[in-house]
Amino acid sequence: MPKKSDLPPLEIRDFRSPEEIDSAVEKLRRRIKDVEGLDVVAAVTQHSGRDQVVTSTIRSNSTILEIFGENSPEYCEHRYLELWGGPMSINMHPSQLVEGTKRGCAIAVATLGGLISRLEERRSEMTAGVSAAPTTYFDRLNLHPRIRDVARDLFMDGHSWAAVFAASKALINYIKERSGRLDLDGPSLVRTVFSKNAPLLAFNDLANQTDQDEQEGMMHLFEGTVQAIRNPGGHSFPEGPDQRAIEYISLLSLLAFWVQGAKRKRAP
Repeated sequence: MPKKSDLPPLEIRDFRSPEEIDSAVEKLRRRIKDVEGLDVVAAVTQHSGRDQVVTSTIRSNSTILEIFGENSPEYCEHRYLELWGGPMSINMHPSQLVEGTKRGCAIAVATLGGLISRLEERRSEMTAGVSAAPTTYFDRLNLHPRIRDVARDLFMDGHSWAAVFAASKALINYIKERSGRLDLDGPSLVRTVFSKNAPLLAFNDLANQTDQDEQEGMMHLFEGTVQAIRNPGGHSFPEGPDQRAIEYISLLSLLAFWVQGAKRKRAP
């Protein structure tokens, strides 16, 4: 047995959206139906093993562990849940085994119901006066395909800052492809491609000072994005809330649309 000090710290599961909680609640309700539908007499007297299957499904990868995580208070509390209630001794009469199993089923149903109540409370807290979690509206952002395709799965799987870094790399690659400057990277790439003097990609006709100022401003915007987002992401990107990560991804998407609409002015 590990000493208490050797045990990993408890980790509260961070649900990312009301829909994720609803999915967890539905799983727990299915387990309640499994318990309530168990033929206890057959399981005990005929040794069908069905009670053991139901028990394993409740506490293992299928339900409590999957929903809350290995180091969660919920799993630590119920990882040894059994469909049994009351004392146990050798040579018990089958009727005693049936009654003990029925009591255990009632305890399991109550336990699962308590977990559902806990989740529903957290759902109420999540939706009380706050905006939807970013995962609930990610697909409604109409992101540029080059950004969406590399960022979506990472973000939805909980790796929001890895999604930001992947999106920043996708933007750089898109600039290289559209400009033809595959030999450059980072700030030197965007300074060359979007230079107001002889750009490879222009955001306007460069017909007057206003156009040139816009071109130079866009060049600095791209340069700042590369230096502030892509370059740090190659080493240690800062952590933060998902909302902040999705704002970064939205910025990268906007820049990708600008790249798409830019005009090629000269051969690289």
